[in-house]
Amino acid sequence: MATVSSNNQRIELRVDLETKQIAERASAALGCASLTEYITRLIRENSPQIIQQQTEIKLSNQQFDHFIALCEDTTLKPSSRLVRAAKRLDEEGFQ
Repeated sequence: MATVSSNNQRIELRVDLETKQIAERASAALGCASLTEYITRLIRENSPQIIQQQTEIKLSNQQFDHFIALCEDTTLKPSSRLVRAAKRLDEEGFQ
């Protein structure tokens, strides 16, 4: 059985000529030795920020205080939709 090195994975990419040319210019401007180096650099620099933006919720102090007040209000009951969503997260192992 053949094994694949974890240090040499392939991403295939097809782009139009204009996109390739602008990427080559940017790569050269940054001093990258190849388009592979340039694209790898972009992925490593941008991906963590994108992931953080999609997984983080930012609230103002006022919004947070309102949220906490709602959480502490024992007269409020969660909707059935919210209960189902919480159960689904539990089933998927989200903690």
